[in-house]
Amino acid sequence: MIRRLYDWTISLAASPHALWGLALIAFLESSVFPIPPDILMIPMIIATPHRAFLIAGVALVSSVLGGMLGYFIGWGAFESIGRPVLEFYGKTHAFDDFAARYNEFGPWAVLIAGVTPFPYKVITILSGSTGLNIWVFMISSIVARGLRFFVVAGLLWKFGEPIRDFIERRLALMFTIFVVLLVAGFYVVKYL
Repeated sequence: MIRRLYDWTISLAASPHALWGLALIAFLESSVFPIPPDILMIPMIIATPHRAFLIAGVALVSSVLGGMLGYFIGWGAFESIGRPVLEFYGKTHAFDDFAARYNEFGPWAVLIAGVTPFPYKVITILSGSTGLNIWVFMISSIVARGLRFFVVAGLLWKFGEPIRDFIERRLALMFTIFVVLLVAGFYVVKYL
């Protein structure tokens, strides 16, 4: 099933409605869809490099809007399903403690999930269920997804097809290393 979804997503890149397809994929990937929009974005930019930043902008706006859907899924499902289950087992207090800790570091969680291979949809839903401030969530999402999509667009615009292999195989690793170094730097500054 995942392979069929992947093939369908790739076929959208050649479609005259590719931007709409990208918008749909980026929107759904932020809340429920398993295939990242980069899979569609990369061939679209290689085919039309003069539209690289328009394509990244569509992915950004759609992804943040989809993230809002994920946030509201977490908020709505938690209130209607999660909280009653926790109350039944007497674990509401434990979740409240977890939510407070998560929300303290929530902007970092959104930023990390937005640029690394960690599933962004998990963080969008978790942010809603813990009640992370919606504005903090949105700003962190815009920064994270903007960084991810515009770096890819910029690299493809500048270097074209030769950089494609690097992006597809190593860019997620580079983003992950960057985030680890950034968090480590903040830790060192705060605690040493």
